[in-house]
Amino acid sequence: MSMLPTGEERAAPRVEGPSADGPAPELIEAGFGWEIADAGVLHHGLNIADFAHVLDLHHRAVISDDVARKLLSVLLEAHRRDASDFPYDPHYGEAYNSRERFFAERIGDCAGWLHAGRPRREAARVAFRIVLRRLTAELLKSGASFAEAACTVANRHRESFMADQTYLQQAQPSTFGHYLLGFVPPALRDSDRLLSALQAVNRSPGGAGCVNGSHLLADRGYLASLLGFDGVIEHTRDAMWQVDTFIDILSTGVSLLSNQSKLAEDLEIWSSQEFNYVDLAGPYTRSSVLMPQKRNPYALTIIRGGSGMLIGRLSGFLAVVKTPSARSDNLIFAYGELPRALDYAVKISNLSRGVVETLTVNEDRLWKSLEAGFSQATDLAEYVMVECGIDYRSAYKIVGHAVRAASAAGQRGIDIDVEAIRQAGQQVAGLDLSLDADKLASALDPRQIVSSRSAQGGAAPAVVADMAARFAQTASDLGRQASENLARFELVEQQLLQRVEAMANL
Repeated sequence: MSMLPTGEERAAPRVEGPSADGPAPELIEAGFGWEIADAGVLHHGLNIADFAHVLDLHHRAVISDDVARKLLSVLLEAHRRDASDFPYDPHYGEAYNSRERFFAERIGDCAGWLHAGRPRREAARVAFRIVLRRLTAELLKSGASFAEAACTVANRHRESFMADQTYLQQAQPSTFGHYLLGFVPPALRDSDRLLSALQAVNRSPGGAGCVNGSHLLADRGYLASLLGFDGVIEHTRDAMWQVDTFIDILSTGVSLLSNQSKLAEDLEIWSSQEFNYVDLAGPYTRSSVLMPQKRNPYALTIIRGGSGMLIGRLSGFLAVVKTPSARSDNLIFAYGELPRALDYAVKISNLSRGVVETLTVNEDRLWKSLEAGFSQATDLAEYVMVECGIDYRSAYKIVGHAVRAASAAGQRGIDIDVEAIRQAGQQVAGLDLSLDADKLASALDPRQIVSSRSAQGGAAPAVVADMAARFAQTASDLGRQASENLARFELVEQQLLQRVEAMANL
């Protein structure tokens, strides 16, 4: 039995087709205005995407030589105009519509051929990836450069002894070089993730049509090759609506900056008068307008704040891309926001590199602070455990008692002697511990302690030097790959432009 309504049950026919009315002013202000604000970000990419689309149509004999020349000529005019000088107007909708209107004013109905086999969404998707691949490569290059600079400084300070810290409390003897080098592996991992993300974003959505492709463009590989993409996004619906690649790029950028922000927060504390462990180079500081004595580590504030801002951008992007499939709102808010976020991430990462490579480390202050504390207590407990044959927990309690007594007496860790350990052993565990004075002094020497950390990844100077050299080589390789990709993208666009100019001038 039919379930369709009949007679009076039938509803009024649904109105289909474009509206005969113009857009509401509220829609222009809140919607189209937002999209047009991002036109400058996509302007170059849209021009490149349109060039390739016209060449593709001509290659398949969808358009004639004459139509191709007219389209390419007007596209060249748009390409040579700065985005700020192009007549993008929110009254006409998104940037693509303003471009279509401009082209039609120049060459009439011939401009309509630009629509063949491609919706406006596809043009924006292609342009978006052209913009993002360059920014991703630039962020990769910056992250690798930061890592390489940190390796250089870490190697320079592999024997700058200091008390490493946890919870801002002295923990164990180490070196500034080993401390700083700890920020390199995360930067390398993020750089490696960016390299993978670059390979993912540099794939063509071209020829996907709206959702299921176009019979006009059966081979999508030609367009991809014109644009320098490494291949096509195979599934056409995925090509139009995927967001995971963009999440990956932005989240990795956030991770890269979060690592640098941790370093910046440490350095801000350590550059204070109270610590005086490091000094920022003058160009990375800003003077107080009111207080003549103050030179604030302003660059560190920018790094920390920039990292926080990028976290907000990521949260906002995740909020809009959770929409059901095939919805425009999951990317129209990203066309400008994501490139701007990545562009700023590059600037922040470059700033972090500049801070690190010009940093002054106050080695005498680091040593005096180390010498005045009790960071050798763990090694002392292990020494007592081994020499006296007692369990570590008992040794820990004995050394803890000795540390409290020495601290109360105004002594330092290096001042603890065999008598102090003997008394602590009797009072804590009823043990009469006998130690060799010279061996005890060696166990308490911060330099000896650091030298003993010769296992893989340890703080011994030779180990730090080896790690720094290997990490720096990895960073250099990643930076080289970023530069090669940037050069390749530039060359592809130059070659495309040369082909366009040659055909337009026939």
